[in-house]
Amino acid sequence: MALPAWDLTRWLVEIAGWGGAVLILLAYLLLSAGRMTGQSLTYQMMNVVGAAGFVINGWWHGAIPSAALNVLWLLIGAIASWRIIRKRGSSTSAM
Repeated sequence: MALPAWDLTRWLVEIAGWGGAVLILLAYLLLSAGRMTGQSLTYQMMNVVGAAGFVINGWWHGAIPSAALNVLWLLIGAIASWRIIRKRGSSTSAM
């Protein structure tokens, strides 16, 4: 039996939120344990995807301050990721 569209949407929003929470927490755990650095593309992307999940969940639930904070978190991670990728590209072309 298929779930009504609203129920499916609600579940997807909750999965996005919990998935985002797990990714951000795992990124912080790995950073704190010294298994990653803040300059790691993996670390930054975990934060970007995690923040996106929080934005979706926060917006859906009307938690606008949380959603706004996570939009900024996502942008910071995206800019950091872009800089890491750009730096890698310039170091490979210098060889």
